[in-house]
Amino acid sequence: MKLVVIAVGRPGRVLDAPIAEYEARACRYWSLEVIEVKEERARRGVTDTAILDAEAQRILQRVPRGLELIALTRTGDAWSSKRLARHIERTGVQSEAGMAFVIGGALGLGDALLREAALRLRLSTYTMPHDMARLMLLEQLYRAGTIVRSEPYHKGGDAS
Repeated sequence: MKLVVIAVGRPGRVLDAPIAEYEARACRYWSLEVIEVKEERARRGVTDTAILDAEAQRILQRVPRGLELIALTRTGDAWSSKRLARHIERTGVQSEAGMAFVIGGALGLGDALLREAALRLRLSTYTMPHDMARLMLLEQLYRAGTIVRSEPYHKGGDAS
């Protein structure tokens, strides 16, 4: 099954290596593609809404057809690692094409994109940089693979 991560911007040098490490780990379990879209720069006279709309348009153009669109947003549902793993597993068993996880830029995700999303998930109740969100998502995709295969990486017990 295909998993796509679409992220606004490129990782900064502090998190670049850990992000690359978890991308490689997640690729052991899933057909993983990472797509980076250009971050819209704030300029004088450009509203936050205009920035969000421009980024949403770029993201939506890159979402492969037939994939379940999952928006990562601070107002999304909080899922456990096991729940995410089971959702990915169930999607694959049902012969669905896969999932596209979307991480917005500094301002989050635009309304147009949120309306298109089949699911809205949050990684934390904390506000975090989008690079950190990308690292956390990739680690969770790796963790989901180990959970599905009953490998010993996940030690969160039944509740996580």
